[in-house]
Order: sequence, then C-alpha cells, then structure tokens
Amino acid sequence: MGTILEVKDLVKRYGSLVAVDGVTFGVDEGEIFGILGPNGAGKTTTVEMIEGLRNPDAGSIMMLGIDAARGRQEIRELIGVQLQSTMLYPRIRVAEALELFGSYYRRAIPAAQLLDELALTEKKDTFVERLSGGQRQRLALALALVNDPKVLFLDEPTSGLDPQARRKLWGIIGQLGEKGKTVILTTHYMEEAEQLCRRVAIMDHGKIIALDTPNALIAETGLEATVEIDHPGDELRKALEEAGLPARVTETAGKLVLHTSESSRVVSQLTGIADDLGVVLQDLTVRKATLEDVFLALTGRHLRE
Repeated sequence: MGTILEVKDLVKRYGSLVAVDGVTFGVDEGEIFGILGPNGAGKTTTVEMIEGLRNPDAGSIMMLGIDAARGRQEIRELIGVQLQSTMLYPRIRVAEALELFGSYYRRAIPAAQLLDELALTEKKDTFVERLSGGQRQRLALALALVNDPKVLFLDEPTSGLDPQARRKLWGIIGQLGEKGKTVILTTHYMEEAEQLCRRVAIMDHGKIIALDTPNALIAETGLEATVEIDHPGDELRKALEEAGLPARVTETAGKLVLHTSESSRVVSQLTGIADDLGVVLQDLTVRKATLEDVFLALTGRHLRE
C-alpha cells in the first residue's frame, strides 16, 4: 500500500486563534484513519482544508499525487464527503436524492446499488423528512459514495445517533474498509475510533499530540487498566492518597479513577484498605484502558470536555 494522502505543517488561523497548528500526517491507501479529539480540537478544520472547503494559511496537502491547492477540482471528482449535518430538500425522495447527486459527477454508481448496500431499498420512495436519524446518516453516506470515491471523508458520522443506529453504521463503514476503501474519520467517540480505525491521530488545541494504532497508543501510556470507585468518601480518598498505590489517581464526576498497569495488585490493596476502614466500596469497576484514558493521560481532561 502506498501513501494516498500526505499533509505537512498545516496551519489555519482565525485572527489570534490558531485553529490548526503545524499538523503533519500521512494516510495509506485502503486504511481507515481516525482523527480523534474533543470539540474545538481542530479536527473538522483540518479535514475541511484537505477537502478543499477551506484554504490553509501555511503547509501543503498532497492527495492521490495531486497538489490540493492547485488541483482542487480534480480532487473533488475523486473524493466523497459526509459532513456532520447533511441538508437536503425535505420533500425529495431517497432515490431521487441519489440520482440528483450522481448527476453532478462524470461517473456515478447506480442508485439501486447504493440503496442495496446501505440497506435503504425499502425507503427509496420515502421523503427525506420522514427518515429516522440513522436512515438519514446512511443516506448521507450513500451520497458521499455516489461517485465511487478513492478517498472517503466522514466527519462525526454517528453524532446524535442512538447506540443501535451507531453500531449499524459502524458495520457499514467497516465493510468499506474491508473492500479497500480509504476512509478518513473524525470523531470524539473513542469507542468508534477503536472499533473502526487502523491508526488514529489524537488532536488537542490544534496539534496532533499522538499518532499510532489504538493498541500501541494504549500500550505507550503504560495504562493497561483503570479501577473506578463511585463516591469514595473523604476517609477512603485520604487513605488511598497515603497508601502509595502503583497508580495515578484522578477524580471526575464523583468517581475516583486509578490508572494502573497492575490492576490486580491495586484492587487487592484497595479492598484491604476499605476493610481496615470498615468502608463498603460502591460500584467498583475494573476495565481495560481505552483511547479516552490515553487522552486523559496526555492532556489531563476527557475527550468530550
């Protein structure tokens, strides 16, 4: 596989605000690549510059061997874009929307094929305004695929969906990856990135602060697990601070969180301390470290903050 996208030293400013600050990364052909971070991290601005929707203030973008600044029209024929929100005429039917968007390109996939692949055949004659949230997102994805793009951009594709609709869309995106489609996905759902992406770039304050496979990023932090305690109480909290546990302790939303690579030892010591104090542990949870924990370790805050 060769590199299909190469971004170097990309910068975007809005007055005194540096929204994207020297971003550099590459994406391989056939890869699902995630850009992960909280709202306002610079994810969408970065992708919009790559898509040609915004002009960078500095840096370079090479897509499919084409200089994005000089070959914008050529690139638009080769990419597909699903934005966070897709606005369509409310009284246009699903199949009509696909046929309309297909007419904008020199080459288009037949509407019937896309309807079948996105599980929308039964909705082909339904007005867009009558679709559920999940169906609208699948239609938006179908519209992004109508020109059979070499590179597909998905900006927060499952934002606002219920868990069932989200997982259904994950399955469809995963199938695109299995077929060799290059996908660049922006999201603030760490589970989404772990589920779909071969590699992820974590952004914060306009910079990429980490880039690797999800498993490698988790391993590099040394945080193999977290132990969480709901409403620990002042007495237990103080005892844990003095115990010297092999863990980094943070607290959020009434939970005490112990980040550790020795979860069994931490749980054993924790229960022993609680027994000595006569304290009942409320909702003790042990779980594998996630990209959310990586982000917290790197920045001191959660992805959705």
